[in-house]
Amino acid sequence: MSRVPSSRLLASCGAGVFILLTSICSSAGKQFVMPLARAAGTYPAHDEHTTEAVSVGIDPYDAPSKASIFSINYSSLGLLPVFLVVTNDGDQPITLMEIKAQLVTGDRAKLSPVTEDDIYRRLSHPSARVNPYPLPFPTKVKGSVSKQARDEIQTAQFAARAIEPHTTHAGFLFFDVSGVSAPLSGTHFYLNGVHNSKGDELMYFDVDLSR
Repeated sequence: MSRVPSSRLLASCGAGVFILLTSICSSAGKQFVMPLARAAGTYPAHDEHTTEAVSVGIDPYDAPSKASIFSINYSSLGLLPVFLVVTNDGDQPITLMEIKAQLVTGDRAKLSPVTEDDIYRRLSHPSARVNPYPLPFPTKVKGSVSKQARDEIQTAQFAARAIEPHTTHAGFLFFDVSGVSAPLSGTHFYLNGVHNSKGDELMYFDVDLSR
């Protein structure tokens, strides 16, 4: 039986360790970059209100190839990132101060987006479920999460409060799907609370995400 010389064995082990460390360092140094948003009506899953000149597009980041833009593995935390795109094709601004988003799954489970602090808690305690009914004074856990993770979470979230005419805004909402076997099976995304420049609320948006 032939044996690998010790020098070759050490060199092989050293190369393996180097590759592993390089992979870890590369992952740790990865910076999140927000995807470039197209007009909402160009996404396969969208709802376009032609009379109100406003469209909502939805792009779930459930596939590993798409989720690779993040440094955080949200899937392992039971969270689904959903890219929300809103386009205002009208001649007047719209406001999003009072918007409410919801996923309604095929088995009628109603899921609301988790908060920034909810994500921090999940990162600090991966096995903990996000509480859909938080206490009046939730405990802050931001300090136990790395600055890189905090920056990513803050940058990724949909934060538009108003949209000027002929403009598109986009960002991510995160949903706790840890107890849902097929989050996108027969699922619809609903968005209401969008108001026009006169303060009138637009008809709610219904985006079919069925797969």
